[in-house]
Amino acid sequence: MDATASTTANVPAGTRARSRLDGLDGIRGLAALFVVLHHCRLLSFPGFPADTGPWWASWLLYGHFAVVLFIALSGFSLAVSPARSGWRLGGVRRFAQRRAWRILPPYWAALAFSLLVAWLAVPQPGEAVPTGKTVVVYGLLLQDVFGSPSPNGALWSIAIEAQLYLVFPLLLLMVRRLGAWAMVALVAVVVVAVGVAAPLVPAVGLLMRLTPQFAVLFAAGVLAAGVVRARVRAPLHWLAALAGAPVLVLIAVRGSTWTVSNLFWVDLALAPAAALLLAAVAQGRPRPLVRLLDSRPVRTLGSFSYSLYLVHAPIVVALAHFVVSPHVAPGVGRLLVLLAVAVPASVLFARAFAAVFELPFQRHRSGPALRAALREWWARRGQSRSGQSRYGRSRYGRLGRRAPSAPEPVEEPPAATS
Repeated sequence: MDATASTTANVPAGTRARSRLDGLDGIRGLAALFVVLHHCRLLSFPGFPADTGPWWASWLLYGHFAVVLFIALSGFSLAVSPARSGWRLGGVRRFAQRRAWRILPPYWAALAFSLLVAWLAVPQPGEAVPTGKTVVVYGLLLQDVFGSPSPNGALWSIAIEAQLYLVFPLLLLMVRRLGAWAMVALVAVVVVAVGVAAPLVPAVGLLMRLTPQFAVLFAAGVLAAGVVRARVRAPLHWLAALAGAPVLVLIAVRGSTWTVSNLFWVDLALAPAAALLLAAVAQGRPRPLVRLLDSRPVRTLGSFSYSLYLVHAPIVVALAHFVVSPHVAPGVGRLLVLLAVAVPASVLFARAFAAVFELPFQRHRSGPALRAALREWWARRGQSRSGQSRYGRSRYGRLGRRAPSAPEPVEEPPAATS
């Protein structure tokens, strides 16, 4: 679920802006927005996964595939820097601390917000009111292991991504020992074996709760980072289209009910296309798409896509329940009204949420750095109140800005999943 993935960890500060891989933030932004549209669609037409709406809205049924892209993008973003350094992580403990610092504060804040909405206003559709078990399970990122009433329909994938972070150092070790292609092949063999055995062996079937196919997507993202690092000269965007077209045709022909029932295999089939697309965009192809993804509105949306992913579900559900549903019957009208009301509300709230709970942790990479920024901000605020010239205020006194004296790379957020 990360919002501003930077791939500049080993780049000198003076060249960092030029080294950023254009388009990746935009992918996150559009994917997160697609998840919001998907949830608006679910609340407008009954019967999911059956397609009970108009044909032109059918594509909104497949918000799950934003998660597919997010997971591959997470593996890609995390692997770009190690790919430049002989596939070395630079310390497992340091990696774990940075990941926790980056994803947990906004996640826990979003969990608290979601619980308050579910307790005081309306729970998620089809879910009971959250309990104390919910607080513990979701607080410890164990929601894909233990069942409990969900306070937020989008939080399930954050636990999966956190588990993938745990195996990331092992994947890098496999790349160093076996090579990137062999690493992906080995992960795929294990996951496919789980998928084949799951209907036959109940104990193996329990592993399907962990959506093991995402391990292949994550590994494919790591491989894509190696492809970019090796500067492979090939029409990767056309290869991505060739890899994805048969799967998309199959989805269109078989329909949403079949697709949702077979997400394990469909996700695996989409892994090559997702990895190739990320590698192509990172290399600037196709150029019209990269220009769109790197346009200011889309890039800005990507900068807080993690927050948008985390907080939108309670907002959409509450607006649908209290504002839209009492006045508009299910159908196209409800969808259009909900899109007009819930999408801007979610985006605006997410931007404010990110300013408090995400961006400060993204830009200040440790507790001491954040506390120092808070002290400076408070001191500047006090000076302004005491009548001192506001024009003497440091432009780095705001929480969202960091002085250039100790430049650090921006840590990529979680893949902002659905």
